[in-house]
Amino acid sequence: VQLQASGGGLVQAGGSLRLSCAASGRTFSNYVMAWFRQAPGKEREFVGRIWWSNGITLYADSVKGRFTISRDNAKNTVYLQMNSLKPEDTAVYYCVTKVGSSPQYDYWGQGTLVTVSS
Repeated sequence: VQLQASGGGLVQAGGSLRLSCAASGRTFSNYVMAWFRQAPGKEREFVGRIWWSNGITLYADSVKGRFTISRDNAKNTVYLQMNSLKPEDTAVYYCVTKVGSSPQYDYWGQGTLVTVSS
């Protein structure tokens, strides 16, 4: 499995950014795709996830209502739309995936840096 995240960059507080994660190497119909992030000096944090098969999503409270995860099954790509960005959203964002029944995320992308200036 290969995961290629892109779309990070510098944005002002209140702005928007969309991250993409292109997945390859597997048929992902029974997989879950998630986004995690890690800010400097902080532990890695779950952001949200989406089931490839039915598009059901789940979000961390810290991003609920501001971030949206979607997927394009034909392109094997998952998106993280981030609106109303805050300086505390600054982090390296990782796309990860696992088989739905697995207890842990087995595959991690390389991460993309999002910096939100105040």
